[in-house]
Amino acid sequence: MNFAIFRCCPTSVLLKQYETSTDAVLARLGVGLVDIKEFNCCGQPLKNYDYKAYLLASVRNLCIAERHNLNILTVCNCCYGNLKNADHLMKQDASIREEISGILNREGLRYNGGIKIRHFLDFLYSDIGVEQIRQKAVKKLDKPNIAVHYGCHILRPREIAEFDNPEKPSKFDQLVEALGAQSTDWDAKVKCCGAPVFGVNDNLAMDITAMKVSEARKSGAQFLCVSCVYCQLQFDSVQKMIVEKRNNGVPLPSILYTQLLGLCLGVDTETLGIKENQLDAGGILDFMK
Repeated sequence: MNFAIFRCCPTSVLLKQYETSTDAVLARLGVGLVDIKEFNCCGQPLKNYDYKAYLLASVRNLCIAERHNLNILTVCNCCYGNLKNADHLMKQDASIREEISGILNREGLRYNGGIKIRHFLDFLYSDIGVEQIRQKAVKKLDKPNIAVHYGCHILRPREIAEFDNPEKPSKFDQLVEALGAQSTDWDAKVKCCGAPVFGVNDNLAMDITAMKVSEARKSGAQFLCVSCVYCQLQFDSVQKMIVEKRNNGVPLPSILYTQLLGLCLGVDTETLGIKENQLDAGGILDFMK
């Protein structure tokens, strides 16, 4: 099974461990990844400034994947949401489809709507299956308490994201628990991490992140686990900033699901980049059986 892997722009610079851990985990699961050099940004930075430019960026990627006859797989919630939304609009709105297609046709690209956009978590849950994940794990976690954070764009809007119940999601929790962890029940699970306002209102972004961390800690969590690139940057890099600037006590380490799954599949910690996280997540190794 092969996919065109759609890597989020910041990962190559700010979150390299997400790329190496993703590649290692999917290789262990027998999934082939194809890096397509012609891919561009999903258009997220343009969305609130020039919506047409955002659509062009996203749909161009869909056309390129279709030219390669490969469905898209991404680990980034923002990329997933943007690509899914663009695909939805192209299928539902004839005027948008005509305008965007007319521009892309100049590049020799055609949108036929035949490409599926898959999120890594959805692929694991729907195609591999929770029970298979449990069986493939060569090591297990010894019941660490983990607060699972879904991220906004994999849940909302529901009719476009098509992943889980946006109010009471459970699929990511099941994937975490399949590895031997205990998913905690916390009130702020589906609330935003604060990343969208970082760089615009940093204090507000840090307030939101601090609130999320506080709620996770109240649930008894020893770690956060995320799948979204921007959520990880917020809970890792920005949380470190909060601790340093606000003297906000002991941080709550955040670990990527690919890192957590990789440990249980027997991937070495260097490939998973455990030490590359800004906040020390090495404590998770104490829970490995």
